Amino acid sequence: KHLSAILGGRVAAACKAKILALVISDVTGDDPTHIASGPCAPDPTTYQDALDILNRYECRIPKAILETFARGVRGELAETPKPGDKVFARTENRVIATAHQSLAAAAKFFEANGVRAAILGDSVTGEAREVAKVYAALAREVKAHGAPWQPPVALISGGECTVTVRGKGRGGRCAEFLLSLVNDLQGADGIHALACDTDGIDGTENNAGAIAAPETFARAAKLGLSSDELLANNDSYSYFSALGDLVVTGPTRTNVNDFRAILIA
Repeated sequence: KHLSAILGGRVAAACKAKILALVISDVTGDDPTHIASGPCAPDPTTYQDALDILNRYECRIPKAILETFARGVRGELAETPKPGDKVFARTENRVIATAHQSLAAAAKFFEANGVRAAILGDSVTGEAREVAKVYAALAREVKAHGAPWQPPVALISGGECTVTVRGKGRGGRCAEFLLSLVNDLQGADGIHALACDTDGIDGTENNAGAIAAPETFARAAKLGLSSDELLANNDSYSYFSALGDLVVTGPTRTNVNDFRAILIA
Protein backbone atom coordinates (compact mmCIF):
# COMPACT_ATOMS: atom_id res chain seq x y z
CA LYS A 1 0.00 0.00 0.00
CA HIS A 2 2.79 2.41 0.83
CA LEU A 3 4.57 1.88 -2.48
CA SER A 4 1.50 2.34 -4.66
CA ALA A 5 -0.29 5.33 -6.17
CA ILE A 6 -3.64 3.49 -6.14
CA LEU A 7 -3.73 1.07 -3.20
CA GLY A 8 -4.49 1.81 0.44
CA GLY A 9 -7.41 4.13 -0.38
CA ARG A 10 -5.52 6.23 -2.89
CA VAL A 11 -8.00 5.59 -5.71
CA ALA A 12 -10.71 7.08 -3.50
CA ALA A 13 -8.46 10.02 -2.66
CA ALA A 14 -7.72 10.69 -6.33
CA CYS A 15 -11.34 10.59 -7.47
CA LYS A 16 -13.68 13.58 -7.19
CA ALA A 17 -16.81 11.62 -8.12
CA LYS A 18 -18.88 9.30 -5.97
CA ILE A 19 -17.42 5.80 -5.90
CA LEU A 20 -19.12 2.42 -5.67
CA ALA A 21 -16.50 -0.33 -5.37
CA LEU A 22 -17.83 -3.83 -6.07
CA VAL A 23 -15.52 -6.14 -4.17
CA ILE A 24 -14.94 -9.90 -4.55
CA SER A 25 -13.27 -11.16 -1.39
CA ASP A 26 -10.44 -13.69 -1.30
CA VAL A 27 -9.46 -12.58 2.20
CA THR A 28 -10.42 -14.08 5.54
CA GLY A 29 -12.85 -11.70 7.26
CA ASP A 30 -13.92 -9.93 4.02
CA ASP A 31 -12.61 -6.51 5.15
CA PRO A 32 -12.27 -4.23 2.08
CA THR A 33 -9.09 -2.68 3.49
CA HIS A 34 -7.33 -6.03 2.97
CA ILE A 35 -8.92 -7.13 -0.31
CA ALA A 36 -6.65 -6.20 -3.24
CA SER A 37 -4.93 -3.89 -0.73
CA GLY A 38 -8.03 -1.70 -0.51
CA PRO A 39 -7.80 0.82 -3.36
CA CYS A 40 -11.07 2.45 -2.21
CA ALA A 41 -10.89 1.65 1.51
CA PRO A 42 -9.28 3.40 4.49
CA ASP A 43 -5.80 2.18 5.42
CA PRO A 44 -5.05 1.98 9.15
CA THR A 45 -1.40 1.02 8.54
CA THR A 46 1.60 3.37 8.32
CA TYR A 47 5.01 3.69 6.72
CA GLN A 48 6.44 2.73 10.11
CA ASP A 49 4.37 -0.48 10.14
CA ALA A 50 5.77 -1.44 6.75
CA LEU A 51 9.33 -0.70 7.86
CA ASP A 52 8.88 -2.66 11.08
CA ILE A 53 7.73 -5.74 9.17
CA LEU A 54 10.73 -5.60 6.84
CA ASN A 55 13.07 -5.29 9.81
CA ARG A 56 11.33 -8.03 11.80
CA TYR A 57 11.82 -10.58 9.03
CA GLU A 58 15.25 -9.24 7.99
CA CYS A 59 14.07 -8.81 4.39
CA ARG A 60 16.54 -7.87 1.68
CA ILE A 61 14.93 -4.81 0.16
CA PRO A 62 16.20 -2.45 -2.57
CA LYS A 63 17.70 0.73 -1.18
CA ALA A 64 15.18 2.91 -3.01
CA ILE A 65 12.29 1.23 -1.21
CA LEU A 66 13.91 1.59 2.20
CA GLU A 67 14.54 5.26 1.45
CA THR A 68 10.89 5.72 0.48
CA PHE A 69 9.71 4.21 3.76
CA ALA A 70 12.22 6.29 5.72
CA ARG A 71 10.97 9.48 4.04
CA GLY A 72 7.42 8.46 4.86
CA VAL A 73 8.29 7.90 8.52
CA ARG A 74 9.86 11.38 8.63
CA GLY A 75 6.67 12.87 7.20
CA GLU A 76 8.22 13.88 3.90
CA LEU A 77 5.69 11.75 1.97
CA ALA A 78 1.93 11.76 2.40
CA GLU A 79 0.39 8.87 4.33
CA THR A 80 -2.36 6.71 2.88
CA PRO A 81 -5.85 8.04 3.77
CA LYS A 82 -6.95 6.78 7.19
CA PRO A 83 -10.32 5.78 8.68
CA GLY A 84 -12.45 8.91 9.09
CA ASP A 85 -10.82 10.75 6.20
CA LYS A 86 -13.34 12.93 4.35
CA VAL A 87 -12.47 11.27 1.01
CA PHE A 88 -14.47 8.23 2.10
CA ALA A 89 -17.67 10.23 2.66
CA ARG A 90 -18.42 9.73 -1.06
CA THR A 91 -17.15 6.14 -1.26
CA GLU A 92 -19.01 2.86 -0.73
CA ASN A 93 -17.29 -0.53 -0.69
CA ARG A 94 -19.83 -3.27 -1.36
CA VAL A 95 -18.63 -6.88 -0.96
CA ILE A 96 -20.56 -8.87 -3.58
CA ALA A 97 -18.91 -12.31 -3.42
CA THR A 98 -17.23 -14.15 -0.55
CA ALA A 99 -15.86 -17.55 0.40
CA HIS A 100 -18.87 -18.17 2.62
CA GLN A 101 -21.20 -17.60 -0.32
CA SER A 102 -19.34 -20.29 -2.26
CA LEU A 103 -19.79 -22.68 0.68
CA ALA A 104 -23.48 -21.85 0.93
CA ALA A 105 -23.91 -22.52 -2.80
CA ALA A 106 -22.13 -25.87 -2.44
CA ALA A 107 -24.28 -26.76 0.57
CA LYS A 108 -27.40 -26.02 -1.45
CA PHE A 109 -26.16 -28.30 -4.23
CA PHE A 110 -25.39 -31.18 -1.86
CA GLU A 111 -28.72 -30.90 -0.08
CA ALA A 112 -30.61 -30.81 -3.38
CA ASN A 113 -29.00 -34.18 -4.07
CA GLY A 114 -29.96 -35.72 -0.74
CA VAL A 115 -26.71 -35.12 1.12
CA ARG A 116 -26.55 -33.10 4.32
CA ALA A 117 -23.93 -30.35 4.24
CA ALA A 118 -21.93 -29.16 7.23
CA ILE A 119 -20.13 -25.85 6.71
CA LEU A 120 -16.98 -25.91 8.86
CA GLY A 121 -16.08 -22.27 8.26
CA ASP A 122 -14.77 -19.93 5.59
CA SER A 123 -11.65 -18.85 7.47
CA VAL A 124 -9.70 -22.09 7.93
CA THR A 125 -5.97 -21.41 8.07
CA GLY A 126 -2.83 -23.22 9.21
CA GLU A 127 -0.36 -25.70 7.74
CA ALA A 128 -2.23 -27.57 5.00
CA ARG A 129 -0.96 -31.03 5.96
CA GLU A 130 -1.84 -30.51 9.63
CA VAL A 131 -5.33 -29.16 8.89
CA ALA A 132 -5.90 -32.27 6.76
CA LYS A 133 -5.12 -34.55 9.71
CA VAL A 134 -7.81 -32.84 11.79
CA TYR A 135 -10.32 -33.22 8.97
CA ALA A 136 -9.37 -36.89 8.54
CA ALA A 137 -10.05 -37.52 12.24
CA LEU A 138 -13.42 -35.80 11.94
CA ALA A 139 -14.30 -37.84 8.84
CA ARG A 140 -13.43 -41.09 10.62
CA GLU A 141 -15.60 -40.08 13.58
CA VAL A 142 -18.55 -39.41 11.30
CA LYS A 143 -18.04 -42.66 9.39
CA ALA A 144 -17.55 -44.87 12.44
CA HIS A 145 -19.93 -43.33 14.95
CA GLY A 146 -22.34 -41.09 13.03
CA ALA A 147 -21.25 -38.09 15.07
CA PRO A 148 -21.51 -35.18 15.02
CA TRP A 149 -23.45 -35.86 11.78
CA GLN A 150 -24.99 -39.00 10.34
CA PRO A 151 -23.77 -39.98 6.87
CA PRO A 152 -24.26 -39.17 4.11
CA VAL A 153 -22.79 -35.77 4.84
CA ALA A 154 -20.44 -33.38 3.08
CA LEU A 155 -17.96 -31.46 5.25
CA ILE A 156 -17.21 -28.25 3.37
CA SER A 157 -14.87 -25.42 4.24
CA GLY A 158 -13.03 -22.42 2.84
CA GLY A 159 -10.15 -20.21 3.84
CA GLU A 160 -6.51 -20.41 2.90
CA CYS A 161 -3.99 -22.85 4.34
CA THR A 162 -0.23 -22.50 3.96
CA VAL A 163 2.62 -24.80 2.95
CA THR A 164 6.06 -24.69 4.49
CA VAL A 165 8.24 -25.75 1.57
CA ARG A 166 10.95 -28.17 2.64
CA GLY A 167 11.18 -30.34 -0.47
CA LYS A 168 11.75 -29.79 -4.17
CA GLY A 169 8.46 -31.12 -5.53
CA ARG A 170 5.48 -29.44 -7.18
CA GLY A 171 2.03 -28.64 -5.86
CA GLY A 172 -0.02 -25.96 -4.13
CA ARG A 173 -1.75 -25.88 -0.78
CA CYS A 174 -4.94 -27.60 -2.00
CA ALA A 175 -3.15 -30.63 -3.45
CA GLU A 176 -0.91 -30.82 -0.37
CA PHE A 177 -3.98 -30.75 1.89
CA LEU A 178 -5.53 -33.58 -0.13
CA LEU A 179 -2.36 -35.69 -0.19
CA SER A 180 -2.06 -35.39 3.57
CA LEU A 181 -5.73 -36.39 3.90
CA VAL A 182 -5.18 -39.45 1.68
CA ASN A 183 -2.04 -40.35 3.62
CA ASP A 184 -3.93 -40.20 6.92
CA LEU A 185 -7.11 -42.00 5.81
CA GLN A 186 -5.23 -44.68 3.84
CA GLY A 187 -8.25 -45.86 1.89
CA ALA A 188 -10.95 -45.48 4.54
CA ASP A 189 -14.18 -46.78 3.05
CA GLY A 190 -16.81 -44.38 1.79
CA ILE A 191 -14.80 -41.14 2.09
CA HIS A 192 -14.29 -38.98 -1.00
CA ALA A 193 -12.69 -35.54 -1.13
CA LEU A 194 -11.96 -32.54 -3.30
CA ALA A 195 -9.72 -29.55 -2.62
CA CYS A 196 -9.43 -26.70 -5.13
CA ASP A 197 -8.58 -23.04 -5.35
CA THR A 198 -11.51 -21.07 -6.74
CA ASP A 199 -9.23 -19.07 -9.05
CA GLY A 200 -8.36 -22.30 -10.89
CA ILE A 201 -4.67 -22.16 -9.96
CA ASP A 202 -3.30 -24.15 -7.03
CA GLY A 203 -0.12 -22.34 -6.06
CA THR A 204 1.77 -21.83 -9.30
CA GLU A 205 0.62 -24.97 -11.09
CA ASN A 206 -1.85 -25.46 -13.96
CA ASN A 207 -4.43 -27.28 -11.83
CA ALA A 208 -7.08 -25.93 -9.51
CA GLY A 209 -6.57 -28.83 -7.11
CA ALA A 210 -7.35 -32.54 -7.04
CA ILE A 211 -9.84 -35.23 -6.07
CA ALA A 212 -9.49 -38.36 -3.95
CA ALA A 213 -11.57 -41.48 -3.41
CA PRO A 214 -11.35 -44.52 -1.10
CA GLU A 215 -9.34 -46.41 -3.74
CA THR A 216 -6.83 -43.56 -4.29
CA PHE A 217 -4.31 -44.82 -1.72
CA ALA A 218 -4.27 -48.37 -3.13
CA ARG A 219 -4.11 -47.18 -6.76
CA ALA A 220 -1.11 -45.03 -5.93
CA ALA A 221 0.64 -47.89 -4.13
CA LYS A 222 0.26 -50.09 -7.23
CA LEU A 223 2.04 -47.37 -9.21
CA GLY A 224 4.85 -47.31 -6.66
CA LEU A 225 3.85 -43.90 -5.31
CA SER A 226 4.58 -43.31 -1.64
CA SER A 227 2.31 -40.69 -0.11
CA ASP A 228 4.77 -40.32 2.78
CA GLU A 229 7.75 -39.65 0.51
CA LEU A 230 5.93 -37.33 -1.87
CA LEU A 231 4.39 -35.37 1.00
CA ALA A 232 7.84 -34.96 2.56
CA ASN A 233 9.06 -33.59 -0.78
CA ASN A 234 6.05 -31.25 -1.19
CA ASP A 235 5.27 -33.18 -4.39
CA SER A 236 1.50 -33.51 -4.26
CA TYR A 237 1.18 -32.52 -7.93
CA SER A 238 3.15 -35.56 -9.09
CA TYR A 239 1.03 -37.86 -6.93
CA PHE A 240 -2.33 -36.80 -8.31
CA SER A 241 -1.01 -36.26 -11.83
CA ALA A 242 0.16 -39.87 -12.03
CA LEU A 243 -3.31 -40.99 -10.92
CA GLY A 244 -5.10 -38.72 -13.40
CA ASP A 245 -6.87 -37.05 -10.47
CA LEU A 246 -5.87 -33.44 -10.92
CA VAL A 247 -8.72 -30.96 -11.35
CA VAL A 248 -7.84 -28.68 -14.27
CA THR A 249 -10.31 -25.88 -14.98
CA GLY A 250 -8.01 -23.19 -16.28
CA PRO A 251 -8.08 -19.73 -14.67
CA THR A 252 -11.60 -18.85 -13.53
CA ARG A 253 -10.83 -15.09 -13.56
CA THR A 254 -12.16 -14.67 -10.04
CA ASN A 255 -11.20 -15.82 -6.56
CA VAL A 256 -13.02 -16.35 -3.29
CA ASN A 257 -10.27 -18.40 -1.67
CA ASP A 258 -9.98 -22.19 -1.41
CA PHE A 259 -12.78 -24.76 -1.39
CA ARG A 260 -12.64 -28.16 0.28
CA ALA A 261 -15.31 -30.87 0.39
CA ILE A 262 -15.15 -34.25 2.13
CA LEU A 263 -18.09 -36.49 1.24
CA ILE A 264 -18.79 -39.29 3.70
CA ALA A 265 -21.12 -41.88 2.16
